[in-house]
Order: sequence, then structure tokens, then C-alpha cells
Amino acid sequence: MKTNLTVILPILSLGEKEKDYFANAIKSVEEQKTKADSLIVVVPKKGDTKKELDKYDFSEEIKEMLVVVENEGETDFCSQINLGVENVKTEWFSVLEVDDVYSSIWFKNFVEYKEHYDEMDLFLPIVLDVNAENNFIHFSNEPAWARDFSEKMGHLDYDSLLNFPNFQFSGSIIKKESYISTGGLKPGIKMFFNYEFLLRMSYYDMKMMTIPKIGYKKINMRENPTYTNEFSR
Repeated sequence: MKTNLTVILPILSLGEKEKDYFANAIKSVEEQKTKADSLIVVVPKKGDTKKELDKYDFSEEIKEMLVVVENEGETDFCSQINLGVENVKTEWFSVLEVDDVYSSIWFKNFVEYKEHYDEMDLFLPIVLDVNAENNFIHFSNEPAWARDFSEKMGHLDYDSLLNFPNFQFSGSIIKKESYISTGGLKPGIKMFFNYEFLLRMSYYDMKMMTIPKIGYKKINMRENPTYTNEFSR
């Protein structure tokens, strides 16, 4: 089953440390129960990243879906994503950060929920936040399912985002048309582009929903673990 979905994965460098993270990110795309149509890897045109990528041993499945886009302009995260979106040929896309991974059921869940909530412009996953040692920090995006959080349980709206800005953008699955019509990510906003983008989506009355299942693991390079929690697939 195809998803009409493209994964965008931006990378700045592919040294030995980054290769380990990159391998896990790629594996999480390959192991999806329901497959994406395409994988766009965005790399800087300057430097050796493209050369290192060309040496990488991709599986045949990934080779068939892989598109490499060389960025001649700015290489900040927002600009990389915007360039990736320009090259998306499917109706939907998702952003995967190089040091993060998808749950293997995330795209399958997306397809199932999309069929029942066909008015949506954006689906967010429940995000499992861990530190570099894989110790649990907290969950993100789950407040959408709290009682009285928004007008419709599970949905994000303008008022709820004004009261609670801590939502993760990475891992979300977004309609390309909706992303473009609201202006995409803003490179000038360095720290809070997640929040600003979602707030702008809500301002334009785009429909956003959190799927109440863990779909994404985000690795935060910080300490203060509470307990170890393996990523449940």
C-alpha cells in the first residue's frame, strides 16, 4: 500500500558520528509497516556531505525511493525543509531529523486516520523524547488529548496553542498544498519555528490533529534522565 507520502531528511554533514544516527533514521523509514513513496535527502552543495552520501550502502528498497537534493543556498534547518518541499511530488510529506526515528507503525496509523479524518491538513505523532543515552525525558504532543484542552479533543486550534506552545513539528505529516499556502517555515525564526508554524497554521484555520499513538522518537542531546525506556514499536 502506498501512502502518497514523501519523507524529507535534511543533513549538514555525514561524519562517523552522524552516520550512526543517519543509519537509524533510514532504517526507521525502511521498516515502516506501510511504506512512503519517496525519501528526499537534502544536503549542502558545498563540502563533502554529498560525496559521503554517495558512499553510503543503502538497501535496494531505499535506493528506489531516494532523491538527493543539493542545496546551493542557506543550510539552516528551515531552509533545508522548504527546499525539500519544493521537490515533493506527493500530496503529503513528513520531516525526519537525522538523529531521530519513526515508530514502524507511524505511516500505517497516518493512513488509517486520514481515511476517517479526511479534512485534516496536518497530523502530529505522540513524540517520545529521550536523551542521548536513550533515557526517557517526557512525551510531547499528547496534551491535545487532555480534557478541555481544545474545542475538539485531539485537535489543535488557535486558542489552545496560545495557552500551550510545547508541540513538536518533526515527525508530523503535512499536506504539501497546506504547507505552501501558509508560507512554510520561516528561516528568520531560529528558536521557536515549531510553534510559530503551528500557530500560523491555526490562524489560517488549517485542521490539525494529534494521533494518540507514539509515532516518533526525538533524541535530545541533554542530561537529567529519569528512567530508561526502550522505544516501543
